[in-house]
Order: sequence, then C-alpha cells, then structure tokens
Amino acid sequence: MKYGIYFAYWEKYWGADQVKYIRKVKELGFDILEVSGALLKNNTRERLAEIGQMAKDEGVILTCGYGPNAQENLGSADTDVVKNAVSMYTDLLQKMEIMDIHTFGGGIYSYWPVDYSKPIDKEGDWARSVENVRKVGKIAVECGVDYCLEVLNRFEGYLINTCEECVKFVDEVDVDAVKVMLDTFHMNIEEDDMCDAIRLAGSKLGHFHTGENNRKVPGSGKFPWYDIGAALREIGYSKNVVMEPFVLMGGEVGADIKVWRDVSKGATLEQLDRDAAGSVAFLRRAFEG
Repeated sequence: MKYGIYFAYWEKYWGADQVKYIRKVKELGFDILEVSGALLKNNTRERLAEIGQMAKDEGVILTCGYGPNAQENLGSADTDVVKNAVSMYTDLLQKMEIMDIHTFGGGIYSYWPVDYSKPIDKEGDWARSVENVRKVGKIAVECGVDYCLEVLNRFEGYLINTCEECVKFVDEVDVDAVKVMLDTFHMNIEEDDMCDAIRLAGSKLGHFHTGENNRKVPGSGKFPWYDIGAALREIGYSKNVVMEPFVLMGGEVGADIKVWRDVSKGATLEQLDRDAAGSVAFLRRAFEG
C-alpha cells in the first residue's frame, strides 16, 4: 500500500496553492499527495504537466479528490446540468492523464454538500447517475484513471451511504474503471462493521480514505486501525491509503466540512506537520501487519 494525505489538512481554501505540499509530504514520510480538482480546473494543461513532473522528480504520487457542485451533478434531472458535468469531468480526466494521476475520488456521481432543503428523488437520481457515470467511466478508462465513488454519510449525501449500496451501483455501471471508495469517517456513521464493509468491497475497492471519528489524524482516537489493516490485507488491497484530516476552522474548507471549533487546539504549523508524520508512521505499522 502507498500512503498519502489531502492537501486541505493545512488549508482553509480549496483554491489554495497545493503545489508547495509536494515536497512537504515527501519530507513528512508520505508517498502520495492528494490534490483537489480545483487545482486542475484553475490551471492550464502546460502548467499541470509541469506540476506532474515536479511530483515525479520528488518521487511523490498524485491522486485527485473532488466535491462537485450542484451544476456538476451527474444525477440531475436537468439535462443542461448533466451536459455541463460530463464536459467538466472529461476535462478533468484528460488533465489527470497529462499529470500522470491514476486515481480520482469523491462524491463524483452526485453533488456535495447536498442541499436538503430541496426534495430528494433517490430512485430517479440513482438511475440517471448510473447512466451518466457509465459515460464518464468510459472516458476514465481511456485516460487510465480509476473513477472511485466515495461512500458518504447521510448528512453529506443521500445517493450512496453504505458500501453495499456502492457495490450495487458499481455493478450496475459495469465499467472497469468505476470503483468503490471507502472512508473511515463516513463508515463509522453508516456501517454496522467497518471491516465487514471492506471485505464486501473486495476487489472493487479502488481508493481508501482514513481519519478518526472527529476527523483528526489516524491514531489519535479509538478506531480499530489494526483490524482495519487486517481487513485490507485480507482482500489483497495494495492501492492508496490517503488520510483526510480536517482540524482547522474557518474559510471555505471549515464551512464545507462543518468544522465549527479549532479541533487542532491552536496547533502551530510545526505541530500539524509532526502530527501528520506521526500518523503516517502509525498507519504503516497498523496496516502492514
């Protein structure tokens, strides 16, 4: 397994400079930096090729995560929204190919965060999303990218809340590049047993996010990390493990993730770095057995 961290651990804005973290994560002991789709949307292909080369030169793998907005919803009943979403995903996937990014994950079958003041049509949205994810998934195949559908808790999404639902969705899409993505934070809310969910995903598991129940770095809480690691080894998982801690309040990130207090308890940048380095070392021990 390869181990990584999402850039937003250190940031309050999705459009922040993410490139500076390529060297930092390597120094802290990570193999992977996960960037936001915002980086790809806001840069030219020439610049993205440069960033991809920078990562290669540092020996860092790049993965990409994204939370699509309501105008990028592949499950929408509005054909113009779907057309816009397919165009946006096509552009992102082609840019990932340029950057040598092979893993793309998030709520990339619906939109995030969901506006629950509006009516929910889960059955209709499911059928439309399956159809449109199939279209986008075929583009992902051409670009050499695993298109990983993140299972989200009920407060952030409604279409796919459990691994069982995600496996069913992936089976209906029936495109090799479309895979299951699990996240321990969401699993803790929705799954009866996190390890059973991992075993259910099996070979369909394409990406794995880690974080404690309060979204602190792994190893700082009470999750059964050694059991989770054993379940990953049991299914032969050898792909990416990316931690996604959110501990800073304020800005776009704090508002979207609902961080309404300073979870870091006033941590300095140096302390955040030490916590991340200690956490990835812990995960390597717990997951490699």
